[in-house]
Amino acid sequence: MGIVTNHVTFDGLSFKIFLDNLAAVTAGKPLAVTPCNDRLLLAARSPPCVTFPHHELDKFHDSNPPVIDATSEALDFKVFRLTSDDIASLKEKAKASAIGSHVSDARITGFNVVTALVWHCKALSWDNKESNLDRVSTLLYAVNIRPRLIPPLPMSYTGNAVLTAYARATCKEIDEAPFSRLVELVTEGAKRMTDEYARSAIDWGDIYQGFPNGEFLVSSWWKLGFDEVEYPWGRPKYSCPVVFQRKDIILFFPDIDDNNGVNVLVSLPSKEMSKFKTLFHKYLA
Repeated sequence: MGIVTNHVTFDGLSFKIFLDNLAAVTAGKPLAVTPCNDRLLLAARSPPCVTFPHHELDKFHDSNPPVIDATSEALDFKVFRLTSDDIASLKEKAKASAIGSHVSDARITGFNVVTALVWHCKALSWDNKESNLDRVSTLLYAVNIRPRLIPPLPMSYTGNAVLTAYARATCKEIDEAPFSRLVELVTEGAKRMTDEYARSAIDWGDIYQGFPNGEFLVSSWWKLGFDEVEYPWGRPKYSCPVVFQRKDIILFFPDIDDNNGVNVLVSLPSKEMSKFKTLFHKYLA
């Protein structure tokens, strides 16, 4: 079963609500969750008030948004599998490298360590004229703002209740810093997303109508539970995104054989993919 949606309509958590309700309706049952569709809960303030610099966003440089040409570059596609043991090893690597360093705010979770690993590999596999250690790499990833707002959004909120968090560092730091430092930088992205920061980002969007600005975005389907939906005919054997022609988005999705493992879908030009693969396996060794 294939479904196409739009992030303006649903974020991942909203889409899970939709699927749960679709399953209930097809079984002749009441809605599993009564959706909250009040989009005014995320409206910009009047007047809008931008109180933070938003390095994760950029203004349109003309009157039209950018158009992605999906056929402009030949890409290789590869799924990098991380087992639960691999993820446990990355967590231990982060803990060990924090000892004796000045890293104190790293939140060592599965998502944070995998994202830090992917950032390391993606930043250092960059292949163009700016390929040097002084280049600044910006990682983007989505943060659920429902529990971060004051008051919090209802968990049944159905819409796009995610904003873009970011982490930035030079390639030199990404190459030389202890793993715990990369995890700390990833942690800071979500930690930055307070109620006031989220409201400032919403107001920024109302004023500038811009778009996410970074080297690449991590989009995680890892813990959304799409494969846990109880349809009348049973649960899906598996749920995952289709391959798509975007080298600036890296997808995480569940492993079919390991409930705590994750698959990382990467799309890159052949030369960059070769570098990414080498760095990925070297870091896990």
